[in-house]
Amino acid sequence: MKAFVLAAGEGTRLRPLTERVPKCLVPINGKPLLAYWIDLLARHGVDSILINTHHLHGQVREFFGHRALPVRAEIAHEPVLLGSAGTLRANRAFAEGEEAFFIVYADNLTDADLTGLLAAHRRSGQVATIGLFRAGRPRECGIATLDASGVVTHFEEKPARPESPWAFAGIAAASGGIFDFIPGGFPCDLGRDVLPRLAGRMAGHELKSYLLDIGTMESYVQAQSDAARIHP
Repeated sequence: MKAFVLAAGEGTRLRPLTERVPKCLVPINGKPLLAYWIDLLARHGVDSILINTHHLHGQVREFFGHRALPVRAEIAHEPVLLGSAGTLRANRAFAEGEEAFFIVYADNLTDADLTGLLAAHRRSGQVATIGLFRAGRPRECGIATLDASGVVTHFEEKPARPESPWAFAGIAAASGGIFDFIPGGFPCDLGRDVLPRLAGRMAGHELKSYLLDIGTMESYVQAQSDAARIHP
């Protein structure tokens, strides 16, 4: 099983911390955030990941070069950011021949049931299945509207008038057909440029697990106390 781990963000809202450390390696209780992701992916059957890098990329390469890990890692360095979907398109060969694969945003702390998400994706028969959570502030998220069968009928990034509380968690299972929905050009964003095009061809699956976007210093501090509980 393979996974794209999207980790190239600069983490501007976590400065000055991310002036010294790439966002995917910020320490959570002394353990890099990326290490939590690798452990989670391995527990759910992933044995190979592709991770994109940009800001302070040498530290990420050093992370993989100095420890034994339960997954094989391929690093795709981006001197110029390609965008989340641009990374997928540029590295399409990584997922060639795979029946399904994961796409995860590495700036979340979570204990998501990836096995359950994959099972839902296989049952759906759709091109992709996105993990969803009920957002307290839907205007700040990518919002999915679902029909009675769980198919996403509409997706909009940060809508002014949200039609639903269901927000994209930055975690998805997909089949190779997703590449056909990625438009040309860079940067290309998954939430803005691809998921809206997948309406009617994409399912939603509620993730009932812990999920925290490490996007602000407030959430970073919160993660320190939460990590021991969700990843003992």
